[in-house]
Amino acid sequence: MLQKVIALIFDGLGDRPVPELGGKTPLEAAATPNFDYLAAQGETGLMHTLGRGVRPGSDVSHLAIFGYPPQEYYTGRGPIEAAGLGIELQSGDIALRGNFATVDADWNILDRRAGRISDTGPFAAALDGLIIDGIEFIVKPGTGHRAGVILRGKGLSSKITDADPHSGDEPVSQVRPLEESPGAHFTATIINKFMKQSSEILHNMLLNRERLEQGLLPANFLLLRGAGIFPSFPSFAEKYGFNACCIAGGGLYRGIGAFLGMDLLDSPGATAMPDTNLAGKFRTALAALEKYDFVFLHIKAADSLGEDGNYAGKRDFLAEADRHLAALVKGLDQETLLLIAADHSTPCQLKAHSADPVPVLFYGPGVRTDEVTSFGERACTKGGLGFIEGKDLMPQILNLLGRLHLLGA
Repeated sequence: MLQKVIALIFDGLGDRPVPELGGKTPLEAAATPNFDYLAAQGETGLMHTLGRGVRPGSDVSHLAIFGYPPQEYYTGRGPIEAAGLGIELQSGDIALRGNFATVDADWNILDRRAGRISDTGPFAAALDGLIIDGIEFIVKPGTGHRAGVILRGKGLSSKITDADPHSGDEPVSQVRPLEESPGAHFTATIINKFMKQSSEILHNMLLNRERLEQGLLPANFLLLRGAGIFPSFPSFAEKYGFNACCIAGGGLYRGIGAFLGMDLLDSPGATAMPDTNLAGKFRTALAALEKYDFVFLHIKAADSLGEDGNYAGKRDFLAEADRHLAALVKGLDQETLLLIAADHSTPCQLKAHSADPVPVLFYGPGVRTDEVTSFGERACTKGGLGFIEGKDLMPQILNLLGRLHLLGA
C-alpha cells in the first residue's frame, strides 16, 4: 500500500510548439523513454496551477501545489527567501529580499549585483544586528549577490514600496507607505534610515576599498524589495501529517520548503542550473525515503532555459533528466507514489512564464492507468485526470494514500 511520496517538480516544464523543433514543444521533441514509460503505467492530465487564465509566479505556484492558497498565505517573496537562508522567522517579522549593489555618491545604481559578487558574507555581517528606533535588522547572506533582511519589533507593516527600482542606471527609491496607517509610515521611515546608515557602513569597509584597488566594483549598497510579513499558519506536517523534506538548488525553492516547515537536505552538485547533478539529486531523494515520507524534489533548469529562449537546450536538458530518471524509478518500492508536475509553463518564444497548463503524472501501485503513452503537453490532454488545478494535487495524493477524510456516513 502506498505510504510515501516523491513530488518531483520540474520548474517551467511546459512550453509551446517551436517551429525549429518541427512544431513540437521541447518536452515533446526530447528523447524521453522513461517519462513515457511512467505515463503509460500511470495517470496523467494537465494542470492550471492557479486556475485558467492566471499567469503564475514560481512562489505562489508552489504554495498552491502544496495546498496553501496564495490569497491566504502569500504576503510577499521576502519571507519565503528568508526562510530558505535558515533565518528563524517569528510571527509579525517583516522580511525583504536584498541585492548587494554598487551605487555612486547620489545613490544612482551603477550595478545591481556589485559585479556579480560571489561572497557577501562579510558585508551582511557588518549590517547584521543594527537597531534603529527599537527595530532589529537581521541581515544574512544568500547566494551570490543576494541577501535576506528581517525587521523584528513592534508596530511594523509590509505595506511599503520597494527601494529597488528593478533596473540599472536609476537612483535608489525612497521607501514610501502604501497605506495611511501608522505601521506603514513607521516601517518606511526606519527602512530609509537603515539604507542611509548601512550605506555609510558599507562605503567605509576596508574590504570595499580593497575591491576598488583590485579594479572590482564595491558592494556599497543593499537594495531592498519584496516586503512581506511572516504569517502564523500550520506547517506541512501539521496540515497533512507528513514528515517532509525539500531537495532543491535554488534559494527560492529551498525557501518554500523551509517556509512550510520541511527539512532542507543538501545534495552534492545541486546548482539550480543546467549543470546540476541530476543523478545526485535523485540518489538523495531515494535515500531520504528512509527517514521521510514526503520528499519535495525540485529541478530548476528547464525554466531558466525557457527564459533564455533556448529551446534546444531545454529539449536536451529534459532528455538528460529522462536518462537519470531511470535510476530513480528503479529505486522506488511498492510503498512510494511518484508525482511529476511543473509549477508553470515557460515558453521559449515568450522567454517568460505563461498561463498555459502543464503536464502532470501520478505513478505507483494502485494508480489507475489511462490510455496516454507519452509524457507531453498535448498527449496529457487525453489523460484520466483531465484538467485540474494546483489545489487538486494534495487531495489526490491523500486519496491515493488512503488518507482522505470521509464526507458523509
